[in-house]
Amino acid sequence: MWFGTLILRLTQLLPMRWQMKIGAGLGRLVYRFLKKRVHIARRNLELCFPEKSEQEREALVLRNFEETGKAVFDSINAWWWSDAKVQKHSEILGFENLQTCLDNGQGVILFAVHALPLEMGARVYGQRGTGVGVYRPHNNPLMEYFQVNGRMKSATSLVPKREVRQMVKALRRPDVIWYTADQDFGRSTAVFIPLFAHQEAATITGATALAKMGRAKVLPFFIERNADDSGYLLDIGEPLEDFPGESEVDDAIRGNKIVEQLISRNPAQYMWLHRRFKTRPNEDDPSLY
Repeated sequence: MWFGTLILRLTQLLPMRWQMKIGAGLGRLVYRFLKKRVHIARRNLELCFPEKSEQEREALVLRNFEETGKAVFDSINAWWWSDAKVQKHSEILGFENLQTCLDNGQGVILFAVHALPLEMGARVYGQRGTGVGVYRPHNNPLMEYFQVNGRMKSATSLVPKREVRQMVKALRRPDVIWYTADQDFGRSTAVFIPLFAHQEAATITGATALAKMGRAKVLPFFIERNADDSGYLLDIGEPLEDFPGESEVDDAIRGNKIVEQLISRNPAQYMWLHRRFKTRPNEDDPSLY
């Protein structure tokens, strides 16, 4: 693994366009051989976009695998590029929205989705601000080492995703945390609400509790790679008004609408390989996959 990591680290010396051409090729290779993952992506798109033709969805699946291959280099660049190189290849919009909240003594929850360049999203943000990274510790000690060291280039600390008390403490400082609610985390903390055309997506409601306990503002956060693969664009939206509201279910529905808007900005660069709809409202319901 050390040797493999050394090889990967050397690829950060390549011009970005070369990286992305290699990444697209890797993605097409995975598309050809990992049929299970192809099926998951295809099924997610079928459930979310039934109005699209089969040909349109299949073209999006192939593009998504190419973008997934490119994302390998997004992570390599995020962990090992110099600050000067990150700044040369990135642009930040809306940072003033975040800074105003902090200046007013309010913590910030960056409400994000699992866009494929998400590692670079944190690194680009780190060029202008600091914050607390919420993450899942890796089971492999060596990968955990690289993950933590890479992410600490743009974070003051990392908090395991189940350590809610530490998140609340950070928000009250006030500080910034990165939060996602766009994956299926199981039945215990979920409500079943619409996401795109699928009407029963298991969705967590943690943003409501975090915003209340942390007395924080929630701001949409989106990272994408430019269409010509020349760099990255980070966009931080304005604070959500009247959030949290009176109902955590209504907040979650509103959150999924924001998730839809963010994904729709660049659907090919979203993590469709995740089994987003694996948890059904009833345990006896058949799998959608």
